[in-house]
Amino acid sequence: MAELKEVFEKTENKMKKSVGHLQEEYATIRAGRANPAVLDHIMVNYYDTPTPINQLAAVSVSEARVLLIQPWDISVLRGIEKAIQTSDLGVNPQNDGKIIRLVFPPLNEERRRELVKEISKLAEEAKVAVRSIRRDSIEKLKAMKKTSEITEDDLKQAEKKIQDLTDKYVKNVDSCFAAKEKEIMEI
Repeated sequence: MAELKEVFEKTENKMKKSVGHLQEEYATIRAGRANPAVLDHIMVNYYDTPTPINQLAAVSVSEARVLLIQPWDISVLRGIEKAIQTSDLGVNPQNDGKIIRLVFPPLNEERRRELVKEISKLAEEAKVAVRSIRRDSIEKLKAMKKTSEITEDDLKQAEKKIQDLTDKYVKNVDSCFAAKEKEIMEI
């Protein structure tokens, strides 16, 4: 039975990671308000090393739609500005020589709908990942049954438990999607 417990734990951990990955992806999608996480994927060339902005500067939200980036080393200011301009962020940085301001424009209805489609696609990918983990776990259980490590009854109970885990994490994905959709559609 220790093998079964191990299968359940591995399955649940993988499903948790899938939902966690979705939440990280959602954090990088801007929803009309300033969020430092939108800068997480932007790399700055700092002494020939790609470095994330949050390792080079203090990033803070000064107003609902304004991010302030205050580098610890002023010499990297131009590099940060250039990295933001060449990224797909869609915001023009304002450099005053000491700090960079990013003013996020309010989203129009069309852009909101595009973002909802995008997050819907991400949610569907996360559900597919969770179901794929379920399939792999059930195959592992069937292999254990074949080698007589578990009985037919154990297999049925384990499959039900795996399905319950799957349902739980698919619900988590749906609730993450609903929360992000509400945030985006909020005016």
